[in-house]
Amino acid sequence: MTPIVSDIRILDNLLALNLNVSLWSARRKMSQEDLGGAELPPEDLASLGSKRIADPENLKVFGTLKARAFNYLDRHGVRFMSGWAIPEEKAGEIVQELCNIRNDFQKEKEAFLAGYDQNVQAWIEKHHQWGEIIRNSIVGPDYVRVRMDFRWQLYKVSPLEQHLDNTAVLEAGLAEEVQGLGDTLFGEVAKSAEDIWRRVYHGKTEVTHKALSPLRTLHTKLTGLSFVEPHVAPVADIVQAALLRMPKKGNIIGTDLLLLQGLVCLLKDSDALVAHAQKVVEGYGPAFVLDALLADSGVVNESDAPAGQIDDIVDGEVGDEPILPDIPVADNTLPHPAIPSLGLW
Repeated sequence: MTPIVSDIRILDNLLALNLNVSLWSARRKMSQEDLGGAELPPEDLASLGSKRIADPENLKVFGTLKARAFNYLDRHGVRFMSGWAIPEEKAGEIVQELCNIRNDFQKEKEAFLAGYDQNVQAWIEKHHQWGEIIRNSIVGPDYVRVRMDFRWQLYKVSPLEQHLDNTAVLEAGLAEEVQGLGDTLFGEVAKSAEDIWRRVYHGKTEVTHKALSPLRTLHTKLTGLSFVEPHVAPVADIVQAALLRMPKKGNIIGTDLLLLQGLVCLLKDSDALVAHAQKVVEGYGPAFVLDALLADSGVVNESDAPAGQIDDIVDGEVGDEPILPDIPVADNTLPHPAIPSLGLW
């Protein structure tokens, strides 16, 4: 795959967000005394494990809230440096959702700490045979409080000024991080599409409108990050065009389902996805790309492609993953669609 290179100027449109969620595991290191002074191998050969001093069930909610925050940022941003790059224009709503999750985290934290002593005692009673080794490692609620936290840092990233030491500028690594954002974004789209295919579309002969929800989520992400690379906006347009073709009511079957399955398979393949998006850039509208995906089933809708080109589409084979047909080379005399460029292309 030819690397997808993003322009350093995209930094003008994004913010970097670093999320720090600290969880307490309720684990303490085992000691030789916990085993009654039994002879153990030397430390360079083996080491003791850990013991739980509180019920892990009471801590699961914090892992769930952390996952909720990570999933939300993955839906609206792209992994960047040690965190995420998010669209500056969406920073307000993203931070508001993080505030909501943080509030839930703090609420659960206070509830856990309020019942901490009782929970530890109940854990000792449940494992009364080993109660002494639990008591020997108990920590107070204040110790736990400082080890459970939910916070983030939001900042603007700018290249180093050239008047600084040239070596420092060249070795800063920021350009490489930015240039790789396009590859990272399409890689994340492919990973999401793999999950969508497995959970929603694989082997299905009909789906409900709920099957459109993950595609809408992907569309929102692509739209918000359309400035990252020239092919992102065309991909968002292709997804949107497919969603607009779906019936308003009833289950999705037949040609409509084939279209969605072909779209998801296209999204799984970054190389093919960028190649198809390039056709939109060159003048072929999203409808033409969708018709190409349907060509293997013999169903071709009216397209905004040049006259006479539809007949040249190569048929594929129907299977679990449809073969994506080649799209003919566009006529360079065609008017290009209006794709927001933010001055980058």
